[in-house]
Amino acid sequence: MFAVRILSSSERISRVLAALVLLVLAGQCSELKVRVRLSDGQITEESLEADSERDYISLEFKQGDGTLITFIADIRQVMFSRHCSPCDIKELLCSSSNIPRNTAIMLVDREGAIISIDPTMPSNSRSSLYKVIPLSTGQLGEKEDMFQNVLSQVAEQFSRAFRINELKTEVTNRLAMLEKRVELEGLKVVEIEKCKNDLKKLRDEMTSRGSRVNCPCKYNFPDDGKKMTPRRDVPSYPKYTLSQETIEALKKPTFDVWHWEHNELSIQENYRSNPFHNFRHCFCVSQMMYGMIHLCNLQEKLTQTDMGILMTAAVCHDLDHPGYNNTYQINARTELAVRYNDISPLENHHCAVAFQILTQPECNIFGNVDPEVFKQIRQAIITLVLATDMARHGEILDSFKQKVDNFDFTNEEHVTCLKMVLIKCCDISNEVRPTEVAEPWVDCLLEEYFMQSDREKSEGLPVAPFMDRDKVTKPTAQIGFIKFVLIPMFETVMKLFPQIEEIMVQPLRDSRDHYEELKQIDDAMTEYTLSQETIEALKKPTFDVWHWEHNEVGEA
Repeated sequence: MFAVRILSSSERISRVLAALVLLVLAGQCSELKVRVRLSDGQITEESLEADSERDYISLEFKQGDGTLITFIADIRQVMFSRHCSPCDIKELLCSSSNIPRNTAIMLVDREGAIISIDPTMPSNSRSSLYKVIPLSTGQLGEKEDMFQNVLSQVAEQFSRAFRINELKTEVTNRLAMLEKRVELEGLKVVEIEKCKNDLKKLRDEMTSRGSRVNCPCKYNFPDDGKKMTPRRDVPSYPKYTLSQETIEALKKPTFDVWHWEHNELSIQENYRSNPFHNFRHCFCVSQMMYGMIHLCNLQEKLTQTDMGILMTAAVCHDLDHPGYNNTYQINARTELAVRYNDISPLENHHCAVAFQILTQPECNIFGNVDPEVFKQIRQAIITLVLATDMARHGEILDSFKQKVDNFDFTNEEHVTCLKMVLIKCCDISNEVRPTEVAEPWVDCLLEEYFMQSDREKSEGLPVAPFMDRDKVTKPTAQIGFIKFVLIPMFETVMKLFPQIEEIMVQPLRDSRDHYEELKQIDDAMTEYTLSQETIEALKKPTFDVWHWEHNEVGEA
């Protein structure tokens, strides 16, 4: 018995379709009878009409010997793009005809003509159906078998000869290396562009400066209430994972910040390229704060919020520092001094810039904090940043001295005073570090001082002696600062945290001794420095040795 099944997605099966099937079978049949099998299993011979209940049509007939043959015609619709390959079309035809994928097939039209299986094959309709005929292996020509074998062998030899898999791996590795190199080169380009932009801005600022009231600040706060948008002309740096060894090193005051590159520190655009007050200084202060938190076991004495306030204030404490201190701002009547009424103009500006940045959604680390709690955090950060104004040093240290002997960690006023002293210690803590780390910072600070004093001289403003390049030396600049500012403050903190003596206070004493030795050497050199007039006189045989004192010409 042979069967062909006809399925239709429409609600009606045409009489023409049934007639075509009958014509195809007519040459093989002596007697023909058409039956319609309904979906409920009933059979009718009265009509070839199909409705929604019929799911197929079967055609039954008898051959001359009385054998009953049933044909069930099966219809499938295959749609493909003109961009498909012949192999893809063959797979579609096999899949729709329930034929295994790798089976060789032939497509014929209703007249039996072979249709080429490719994207250019003519489309058909229900009145001109194509027939998919599977071919057995025996039906394939010897040439086609040979061709398939040759193709397989060529493909295998090609893969071996050119090491395709190895090439794929090598190409992937090289691409990864190139991507990393491009990223690193991109960071260098960004740094170069940033320097160019800073130079251009400085040049424009110097050109456009008409009077002292102009403020050399990056940010100007307009009166229209518009929010400041920090520039984002640096790429998004990847998040660096620090090793445990690095984390432990960061906890120590001896950490060498000069061995870390900017991209490793994720340098931010909001710190300027000043000799001293730059992002590396910000990192030093933040790292020292992190170290003091661990050294003094503050995580066991303060709340998580307090430690978050300490670290945030350390990061933000010198934001957008213009490189000229409060004294210059006030004497030059800059925009910052006018805006903040000569009261800590720089520190107020640092706070303002910090919270302008925090208003940006991508920068708001306090976005999930309750509004009332955020008010307290904001006020605490402002208090700490304002405490870094050295004009308030004596006031803050005296207040802490009054509390340290009976310090109470449950007293909010005591804790606030401690946090103010901690950020002050971290802000001026360079001399706590080893000499080879600390001394370059002195050079950077003096360079910034000299830059300011030169400007003050050119503008007819008062010049502080410790900033005048003609009067100050490195030893004289450091000795007084270490003896009368650093050591008294750190020794007061040592009363509350004795463990800092060896690690922080003793290095300060050693640094004081070091600069005192340098001063003695400088004094000795100055004492025996001869004037040009004396040098010229010594060149002549007529030099009168009786008219010169021993100390003036030096003793043998």
